[in-house]
Amino acid sequence: MLRAFAVHEPLERLTGGRGLTWRAGAVVLRPHDPPAVTDWRAGVLAALPHTSAFRTPRPVARRDGGWRAGDWEAWEYLPGWADETRIEDVIRAGGAFHRAIAHLDRPAFLGVGPDAGRDDDPWSRADRMAWGEEPLPQDPALDRLAAAFRPVRTPSQLVHGDLLGNVLFADGHPPAVIDWPPYWRPAGLGAAVAAVDAVCWHDLPADRLDALGDGVAEWSQLLVRALAFRIATLHLLGGWDADGADRHRPVIDALV
Repeated sequence: MLRAFAVHEPLERLTGGRGLTWRAGAVVLRPHDPPAVTDWRAGVLAALPHTSAFRTPRPVARRDGGWRAGDWEAWEYLPGWADETRIEDVIRAGGAFHRAIAHLDRPAFLGVGPDAGRDDDPWSRADRMAWGEEPLPQDPALDRLAAAFRPVRTPSQLVHGDLLGNVLFADGHPPAVIDWPPYWRPAGLGAAVAAVDAVCWHDLPADRLDALGDGVAEWSQLLVRALAFRIATLHLLGGWDADGADRHRPVIDALV
């Protein structure tokens, strides 16, 4: 695998990435997603223009030009660090990234409905649940959120569904948006997921949620969908418990 990507430096395990991400000099190696997703994303990010407001790592091709070798994909290593307390900066970088990809068409693997070739991992299923495309798990917290669901009329586009923790900051460089899980939803959903993550896991006061969505269409509804997505994911991963319910209850109270 290392030879396929022309990597010769020793491997160093990186923090994050579920312990499965490695650095070898200027290259980061990680297990690839489903081939259709991996190849599409690499093709997009290989050509995406960067701006003063954001950058992304470039994919590293195999010697023969492909984007995968065995179970692995490779990316340019960008120095920097995540800072989940910089929620405004994360949302600002995510907004710049979303504007840069707004022209892209919906990829086939993000088709409509449960039988359209979508992934069946917990995150993809929870996304569909939060948007009424699959039933939500039975749970009082999700029942409260579902009762607050209203139609969302903002057009969908490609979005990054996990910005908080995946925006890296480095002095003298634009923020780096990494590890892009693509979804087809209103662009403001990326900011909404980051906002509820910051409240639930990084001590952001819930009364700051409204201000974070200044100028975002249907912000309150996107927050409700984002929180439903996160709670449904925890259910599907078997990680929803009394502590999780206590942690999320104040945010639900603030939203509904």
